Amino acid sequence: MWRFDFPQILFVLLIVPLLVYLLYYRKTRGGKISFNFSVWNSGHFRSETTPRRILLIITRALFWIGFSILVLAMAAPVIVEKQRKYLSRGLDLMLVLDVSPSMSARDVGTITRFDAAREVVRDFISGRENDAIGLVIFGAEASLRVPPTLDYAFVEQALDSVGVMDLGDGTAIGLGIAVAAVHLKDSSAEEKVIILITDGDNNAGDIDPDRAAEVASALRIRIYSIGIGSEGETTIQFIDPESGKEVRGVYQGKLNEELLKRIATVTGGRYFHSGTLGILNTIFQEIDSLESTVQEVAVFIERQPRHRMFILLGFSVILLCIFVNKLVIGELL
Repeated sequence: MWRFDFPQILFVLLIVPLLVYLLYYRKTRGGKISFNFSVWNSGHFRSETTPRRILLIITRALFWIGFSILVLAMAAPVIVEKQRKYLSRGLDLMLVLDVSPSMSARDVGTITRFDAAREVVRDFISGRENDAIGLVIFGAEASLRVPPTLDYAFVEQALDSVGVMDLGDGTAIGLGIAVAAVHLKDSSAEEKVIILITDGDNNAGDIDPDRAAEVASALRIRIYSIGIGSEGETTIQFIDPESGKEVRGVYQGKLNEELLKRIATVTGGRYFHSGTLGILNTIFQEIDSLESTVQEVAVFIERQPRHRMFILLGFSVILLCIFVNKLVIGELL
């Protein structure tokens, strides 16, 4: 933010128009007359619009611009920046997102389950401060996309790059939890959280979800599980990343709420069910409030003086005007 240490000096700028009027436009101003040598070679003193006259007007305008810049320099301009420095660490949080084909079902408003989850997660990320956030996706396999980081833009970029069916046709919930827990176990944060978002039942992977939840609990990792979508028959539509072809079909929802409740309960977390985009938003707002930690913050004010830049610029403009007037236009005074 730009500020002036001596803003009262800026009132000098108010007299610039008055000085211009008194020097160049007042009829009875008297005093010296500025003209170039070419006038002596003509038979009259009639003012003509010549390139030199236009240049003279421009240099006069530049002179007063340079004068005004010097006044700004006298007012001591500075750039003031406030920086927040966290004295205590926030929590470490892993987002574990289902990318199985069933996440392409359109029963969460007008968009797919996957797009709804991604949209709400993005809003959730933008509302956090000083919390390291990572991303794990799972289908038939599980993959770490981003380890816990404070670079939220990078997390959002990774979130935008994933799609349905990226990890095959299946739902390895236990494997997804295990991958997230592995990358949280060595964290020094006081609070470690996993947010699991899925729409089905565990039907892939070699790790049992209940066992993965017990390991997470032993590592003091809390899990919030979110079951998205509704049970029953619904349509799915997605692009197969291997063939590039569009796949359409009918899907019979099989959300295992009992499993998701156990996963959350054993770790001290909570289970939520979302059938609409609005409810999903509300769920993440509640999680956001539940996982708010008190943090010590120090505010530092950095001042960057900028008067030197104005002084150099102002004098450069005035010297340019003098040079043009004396050597190019050829004014006597």
